[in-house]
Amino acid sequence: MTTVFIISAPSGSGKSTLVARLMEMVPRLHFSVSYTTREPRGQEKSGESYRYISREEFEAAIARDEFLEYAEVFGNYYGTHRSELDGAREKGEDLVLDIDVQGARQLRGKIPDAVSIFILAPSREILEERLRARSEDSEQVIERRLREAAKEIRNYAAYDYIVVNREVGAAADTLAAIVKAERIRRCRMEDEIRPILASFEA
Repeated sequence: MTTVFIISAPSGSGKSTLVARLMEMVPRLHFSVSYTTREPRGQEKSGESYRYISREEFEAAIARDEFLEYAEVFGNYYGTHRSELDGAREKGEDLVLDIDVQGARQLRGKIPDAVSIFILAPSREILEERLRARSEDSEQVIERRLREAAKEIRNYAAYDYIVVNREVGAAADTLAAIVKAERIRRCRMEDEIRPILASFEA
């Protein structure tokens, strides 16, 4: 059975780094590549950062109910296509989604047993330091991201787990431990126990 892991975080919390570490540390995980209508940036390639399609293609897919979740952000669509889950199931892998709070809410509505994990920076000050250290955003964008973070953090109670990213190595270990523990909890225990019981009966 494929387990769906939803990972959300305010921008600058280190989510992308932690997800990359998780994919290296834990086998049989499939990372869901989101679809978007925005143009590629820099060295981005379709199928790696995102799958780039036209607005018309995206809206046609919405009409066919092909997305597990989607949203329009600053004039561009972003969404998780059902084929990502189908692909994970075919391979016998668990699915990891890096999506925002809004997308997570939609996806939990369609997959209630999905495991949700929220990643946080230890404080506003540290989050601001990390955003500035990236040297990617203007002052206006940084302030907007901090305001958005304040709103997103209020949704923490809707998540199954909270990981505070004080140090990347420790946070990655915690994230991997959550995935491994959920796999143990969700495996068909009777399949594990039956041969043990049979050995005593013999």
